[in-house]
Amino acid sequence: MGKLLAFALLGLAGAFFGARLIEFRNRINVSRELKPKRLPNCHLIKGIEAGSEDIDILPNGLAFISSGLKYPGMHSFAPDKRGEILLMDLNEPNPRPVDVRISRGFDLAHFIPHGISTYIADDDSVYLFVVNHPQYKSTVEVFKYVEDDNSLVHLKTIKHDLLYSVNDIVALSPDSFYATNDHYFPEMPLMFLEMFLSLTWTNVIYYSPNEVREVASGFYSANGINSSPDGQYVYVADILDHNIHVFQKQANFSLTPLKVLQTDTLIDNLSVDPYTGDIWAGCHINGFKLFFYSPDNLPGSEVLRIQDILSEKPVVSQVYVDDGSVIQGCSVATVYGKKLLIGTVFHRALYCEL
Repeated sequence: MGKLLAFALLGLAGAFFGARLIEFRNRINVSRELKPKRLPNCHLIKGIEAGSEDIDILPNGLAFISSGLKYPGMHSFAPDKRGEILLMDLNEPNPRPVDVRISRGFDLAHFIPHGISTYIADDDSVYLFVVNHPQYKSTVEVFKYVEDDNSLVHLKTIKHDLLYSVNDIVALSPDSFYATNDHYFPEMPLMFLEMFLSLTWTNVIYYSPNEVREVASGFYSANGINSSPDGQYVYVADILDHNIHVFQKQANFSLTPLKVLQTDTLIDNLSVDPYTGDIWAGCHINGFKLFFYSPDNLPGSEVLRIQDILSEKPVVSQVYVDDGSVIQGCSVATVYGKKLLIGTVFHRALYCEL
């Protein structure tokens, strides 16, 4: 009887493991392949060799770029290089990135920038919010941009128990924001177990100096976040569920779910065209190639454009696809007029004329 029970339990465990493995493979699109679909007027940006994970462009054409992300389990071409914020002026004929100087006193040695967001105050002051991972923890760094000398003055470091595994951020004021937690467990083994078990434990946090609370939950892995040009709607990418959640922002900063746009790709960061409201998404074609990097099986890149997401029939267009031979691991795509920037988690960046 004991042996039968043991075999039964072993069979149940095997069936459970098999089911989880199949779902995990589906969530990371382990077998997905796409043919390249490139744009004619593109070139790699000189000076970006170790990542351009997130990009935010000001209305005047200044593009802030986070570079040098080191993430648990993720490949890095420059593991010993410190993280940096780069700046490009897209109004120049041949824009080139420059390393933005950060004020003294900030811990540059442990600077690992991730998601970023800018906020322009009523007096035209520019604030830059940066998700940081010193010692692989999560903080949010707030800077003020000084245009006269292209520098960033560090204002404060924000830590909170609810901001435990922050991925991306969208600024709401000089001292408030929404942020996504992409995992419940920050430790690498538990993080992969969480992904393997398909747990929906990640969320969106509202932060202000007076209040910090969860405003949305139930994501497999909440990733990119952004808002509509009028600030009334918030968009959240669930990278492991291959979709974008649309929320309506309430007066008290609560988020009311409106709809979910399903895709078949792993959506990373979201950028919003301030004039059209179109969403531009940097996507990973195959998560297995991203998480288990091999020079013989390079992770590809995909860019989607989503028009009229609030309508009954949003238009989803595939703008760019690469097999990894040009750029690897696309994480963001954003536009300024007819100019498109495509960034990556740990590789290079692409500049295109549309």
